[in-house]
Amino acid sequence: MATIRTIILFFLIFGIVVISHEMGHFLLAKAGGIHVVEFAIGMGPTLLGFQRGDTKYSLKLFPIGGACMFEGEDGLNTKEGEEHPGAFPNANVWKRISTVVAGPLFNFILGFFVALALVSLSSYGDGDGIQVPVATQVLEGGAAAAAGMQDGDRIVSLNGEKIHLRQELILFNALYRGGEVEVGYERDGQYGTVMVTPRYDEEYGRYMFGFLNGTYVKPEGIEAIKYAWYHMEFYMKYTYKSLKLLLSGQVGRKDIAGPVGIANMVGETYEVARQYGWLDVVLSMLDITLLLTINLGILNLLPIPALDGGRLVFLLIEVVRGKPVPPDKEGMVHFVGLMFFMILMVFIFFNDIANVLGF
Repeated sequence: MATIRTIILFFLIFGIVVISHEMGHFLLAKAGGIHVVEFAIGMGPTLLGFQRGDTKYSLKLFPIGGACMFEGEDGLNTKEGEEHPGAFPNANVWKRISTVVAGPLFNFILGFFVALALVSLSSYGDGDGIQVPVATQVLEGGAAAAAGMQDGDRIVSLNGEKIHLRQELILFNALYRGGEVEVGYERDGQYGTVMVTPRYDEEYGRYMFGFLNGTYVKPEGIEAIKYAWYHMEFYMKYTYKSLKLLLSGQVGRKDIAGPVGIANMVGETYEVARQYGWLDVVLSMLDITLLLTINLGILNLLPIPALDGGRLVFLLIEVVRGKPVPPDKEGMVHFVGLMFFMILMVFIFFNDIANVLGF
């Protein structure tokens, strides 16, 4: 029963995130007069599909993304005879750019509304609200006390980077590797800064600032919109810093997750949250949805072949040159990128299985 529930929750979250992304491409393509050959969720063999108008709608076997395929894109999906006026290469370059950008943009739009729901529900009824980074208790003899911090100081920046949520303080602490930290704080309406050198705690195996932190606020009205943006901003930072760690080789195999790993995370999160009631379950699932949609939006903007960012590179080259790169040559580049991602997904799949089984 638990496994079925996990699968349902995963496909619900996955479906919302992927459909939002592909819907962005789809709607802007339709608005620009570009013929959408197929709108697909998932990849691989088709499980279900139907034709409506001149577009095929498909559900694929593997839950590793989706696709909005346009006529003539990369020299493929072209109708017999003369190329159709609605073929992708025949559209104005700015219409093509807006169509490509719309996918990630819709992920960010979805992220904002998910974050707004997260903030609103957190403050609903008896909900605690949103945790903000306040030093609720400065520990005697700790690094913060030595630097002159006091109980009730609200942390507003770390090394010049503004923070608004307790999660940002936790993320900073997780990535901290030593040295002084400039802590900006607000006390009685006044702003100040101190230099704190967190101390390594052998018992906990990490550096400690020397204060207990986190208090709750219940944002309403315009404040709710502001905190929704803060949540989006946090996951943007989280994604960027995770990519930086990955590229620098500081992320291990066990820190990487694909569909199976994400589904397992959804299941584990549900089991923990259900002990505290339906509201915690909903908030936890919204949080995962927010993380995934921001991840998908940012990753797709990377200038890598087969991703939206890779296609944008070719379109921007066209803007500069005044003429497009031949579709067959661009298609070959994206094909190589697609093969790379297929190989990568096979690796990630087996890596997920190994992580789930504890290897």
